[in-house]
Amino acid sequence: MSESPDNAAEHRRQLLYWRLMSRLFGADEQPSLESSSVAIVDDLGLPPALLDPAVSVDTLVQRYPELGEEFQNLMAEQDPDDDPARAGADGDEVRRAALVSKLLLNVFATGSGDVTAADLARWKQDAAWFERGMGCEPGQLRSGPGNEELAAWLAGMEGDLVKRMRLREVLADPALAKQLTPSMSLIEQLLRDKSNLSGVALANAKALIRRFVDEVAEVLRTQVEKTSVGVIDRSVPPKRVFRNLDIERTIWKNLTNWSPEDQRLYVDRLYYRHTARRTTPARLIVVVDQSGSMVDAMVNCTILASIFAGLPKVDVHLLAYDTRALDLTPWVHDPFEVLLRTTLGGGTDGTAAMALAKPKIADPRNTVMVWISDFYDNRALINDFEAVHRSGVKFIPVGSVNSSGYQSVDPWYRQKLKDLGTPVISGHIRKLVFELKNFLT
Repeated sequence: MSESPDNAAEHRRQLLYWRLMSRLFGADEQPSLESSSVAIVDDLGLPPALLDPAVSVDTLVQRYPELGEEFQNLMAEQDPDDDPARAGADGDEVRRAALVSKLLLNVFATGSGDVTAADLARWKQDAAWFERGMGCEPGQLRSGPGNEELAAWLAGMEGDLVKRMRLREVLADPALAKQLTPSMSLIEQLLRDKSNLSGVALANAKALIRRFVDEVAEVLRTQVEKTSVGVIDRSVPPKRVFRNLDIERTIWKNLTNWSPEDQRLYVDRLYYRHTARRTTPARLIVVVDQSGSMVDAMVNCTILASIFAGLPKVDVHLLAYDTRALDLTPWVHDPFEVLLRTTLGGGTDGTAAMALAKPKIADPRNTVMVWISDFYDNRALINDFEAVHRSGVKFIPVGSVNSSGYQSVDPWYRQKLKDLGTPVISGHIRKLVFELKNFLT
């Protein structure tokens, strides 16, 4: 008895996905699955290169431009009625399975062993096509809200590829170094290995760090309002000049002097607007855990601190710590220099940072302390947090300021800080920007 068309299509679709799983996890059935998949792809009129993970999606689309449109929004939720032109392609589940398998295989089957700069660049291109397939612009999946877990997986895979690169050899070759694209994973490796670099390799590493810092800073500046000039200081009498005259208030306060006979308002007192601004700068103390798990926070918050340091009336102090604490305030205006002075890794002891931070609190009610960490730290530190909060300082604990907003936080500290009335901000960096703007403007 012959198999129905629907059952045959389902069987072929399942076979393609079994082949994908076999490739990803190394199952024994791979040889037979490969030969069957070749026959299916050929029958669909698709190129054999679709099954070859060594061929990038970018190369495939260059050779077969018609496939470019099919990869777009391939895995995004979509109502066929919204795009009748795609209804036929979406209806062919076997063809869709073959294309989806290509995206997943090229992105998630990264193998083992050494990785070259060209390999990393190719993976990034494939990851960009994967994001297009998910209905996002390249980079949007990993930087925008939502899909945090998937974004974390992509970031982790990129980090693994960077670690497998012979980075020192690549940096020592100017031609190879130019092929590197700055990313958080690459910057982490450069910061970890900078003490072992010299000459051309060190110069190329610094150039990559500078490029990345400038790119991130440009993005963050768009989120920070630059016109913070302090609040009105009503203890200073208003200047009695015409430009400060409050006409509406003057009329309102003198309404009792209205003369019905003369049809005139007689003014016996003028009112002026307060325009003096508070001259005491708001003090912003940023404390960043620089242990290995917090590299995103170190990079993002260093840049963010430098941006706020450039605002008028804001006095910014920057501290970093692992088991020891380092005052980076003298370089706060230059995040590049700050990052070169950090040492990623090691343990975590926030009490050392608190010992440096407390003397900087001169006017508690005019101070905000931002503490960025995963809070897997000395439990005694909670007593310091409570004391700082009770003093009147605006205390903002932050558990994640990375590109995806995906980060674990010690549950014990999360609950303790919530009970204190200062819940941990855990998400995209724009949440921290919002909190700081509210305090400083």
